[in-house]
Amino acid sequence: MRMRKKRHLDSRIEKCADFLVADPTSMRDSWLAEGQFSEVYIELGCGKGRFIAEMAKCAPDVLFVGAEKAANVLVIALERAMNEGISNVRFINGLADHLDAFFAPGEVSGIFLNFSDPWPTLRHAKRRLTSPVFLDLYRKVLRPGGEIQLKTDNYPLFEYSLDEFRRAGFTVLSETCDLHRNGLDGIMTEYEMKFHEQGVPINKCVVRV
Repeated sequence: MRMRKKRHLDSRIEKCADFLVADPTSMRDSWLAEGQFSEVYIELGCGKGRFIAEMAKCAPDVLFVGAEKAANVLVIALERAMNEGISNVRFINGLADHLDAFFAPGEVSGIFLNFSDPWPTLRHAKRRLTSPVFLDLYRKVLRPGGEIQLKTDNYPLFEYSLDEFRRAGFTVLSETCDLHRNGLDGIMTEYEMKFHEQGVPINKCVVRV
């Protein structure tokens, strides 16, 4: 079902223009050109922006770029950044498919994949953000030693992803099937907070190029 467009969506997005990169291809190989930030990190499917906003607050010298294809959701992330005055976060209204058009080889230090669509059926497996075609894209834009962090409530996706990471030659630095077993660990997304309250275990792994 197609998502209904939010009222005044265009004007709301326009008010947050300073945080939206309208043409990310124009920024390729230039995200750090001004020298204001030391590194670039990306969150693919940033949703309402809670995770990336909190990450940005913790590391003001790092530029965080959130990509979200649903404008109805992206506007909430934009307004969050604007209202909280977070200067080191930018957003792209786009898909992971075009990542190498937005970022040059080695330009990115890390990628966050938080609660991505698991695409559970076999015929849709190539759409998973940890399928071989996407892992190849990530390898292109990540610097040597760059990392990918995956969090998901979906164990089959987690198991599939670990297999694909290893098959693609990524080094698995850590993995857990119950991230918050011994207390809250790290910054949580909106989905993660909901799942944790419901007692759903969170799977997480960190891998390196």
